[in-house]
Amino acid sequence: MRGYVGPEGSQVHYRMAGSTGPVLVLLHESPQASNVFELALPELGWTMRAYAFDTPGYGQSDPPSDPLEIAGYAELLLSAIDELGIDEFAVYGQHTGASIALEIARLAGARVNKAILSGLALLSPETRASFLADWAPDKAPKADGSHFNDLWEKYIGLWESPPELLNLSVTNIASVLDRYNWAYNAAFRHDPAGPLASIEASLLLFTARRDMLAYCDAEALRIRPDAKQVQLTDTTGQLAWREPREFAAVVHSFLSDS
Repeated sequence: MRGYVGPEGSQVHYRMAGSTGPVLVLLHESPQASNVFELALPELGWTMRAYAFDTPGYGQSDPPSDPLEIAGYAELLLSAIDELGIDEFAVYGQHTGASIALEIARLAGARVNKAILSGLALLSPETRASFLADWAPDKAPKADGSHFNDLWEKYIGLWESPPELLNLSVTNIASVLDRYNWAYNAAFRHDPAGPLASIEASLLLFTARRDMLAYCDAEALRIRPDAKQVQLTDTTGQLAWREPREFAAVVHSFLSDS
């Protein structure tokens, strides 16, 4: 199932699976879209109601008029959650999505009972500044189409394989090329340490072993020693797409654990 919530001009697109059980909100990494969860949603839907949202400005969600900070994305997505009539829920976020998930948990308070974070960017100020300066420069289409090759070469280095996943990532970026770096840069400006320490939700750090931000889990555990940790398979990330059944099994186990 797919749908939109919100007024004309600021609609948020979502994918949904499941009809009973706890509610899980899934938030993708930048600069991707909810289609990275497409393979996992049917697996999640057996035991829960899972909603995968396109961050405003990505996928099929309307863009804001100007770039937002992480808290601004969280406010828009929480409004979408509210419009769907969802009360208590868990959140999952990957990279930028993890930062947004934390801000949603901060805003929603006790309504968020559990949070699953994959590659939370607990970076030093110097590293954040370096990423902000170099990681996601403005891009424009090139007449010879070479921008597609540039994106492909970057994602071969980041995600390695298979070609179907690389194609998904590149087309997601190319479809929002004029604003692909908005949420990226918001994440580089955002320090998640404060929200991580303060939210009430139970925490799971759920990361691929070679995710580029897996090393940040050590700092997350220092801040929240009560968190659980799972590292799954020797991949670079994108667990919901690469290992949908295993992904769903870990999520189900955590949400079922009282």
